[in-house]
Amino acid sequence: MNELLGRRRLTDACKMLYDRNLTVSAGGNMSVRLGDDLFLITPSGRNKGLLCPEDAVLINSKGKPLSDGKPSIEHKFHLALYAANPGTTSVIHCHPLHCIALTVSGRKMQCGLTPEGVMLLGDVPTLGYFTPGSKELVEAVRAHSSHGAMLLERHGAITQGRDLEEAFNRMEELEFQARLQLLVGDAEDLPEKEIAKLRKM
Repeated sequence: MNELLGRRRLTDACKMLYDRNLTVSAGGNMSVRLGDDLFLITPSGRNKGLLCPEDAVLINSKGKPLSDGKPSIEHKFHLALYAANPGTTSVIHCHPLHCIALTVSGRKMQCGLTPEGVMLLGDVPTLGYFTPGSKELVEAVRAHSSHGAMLLERHGAITQGRDLEEAFNRMEELEFQARLQLLVGDAEDLPEKEIAKLRKM
């Protein structure tokens, strides 16, 4: 993906996330991979619904800014996921209300209630609470890098994807599943045989 297209797609995704109430004000951060050593990430402290393509910050694999602007404080866990997963080209971190509510209440994400939860999300771990931007958070994310989606206690969620659309779809599905779980209370997952079949699809 060239830089101009990457900037447009990243800011378009930010507006969609904002419009879907998956992120609010300056919360969250989103990025795309342009090449082996080039990434675009949202700037620090900016409202995601108001970003323009030129606001995205170009960084290398060491986190060094190569364009104007200050990269998100969370850029290090984005880079950790890219390093661990060569097939990942997009990472999204948001603060979806129901995902956070689930972690505040101490409940584990239950993704076996619907076929879409199984196929899009798989097993979703909940990481403990770590200060945003901390080395401890980066290491916790790195340790769970094989998961397409994860919850952060009291801090939201992270998804990754082979493209921006997949990462977006996972974030949207994650919030849907969290809301569903909070609405229905205790409910049984789909039968194990059906879950196994869905995971092969």
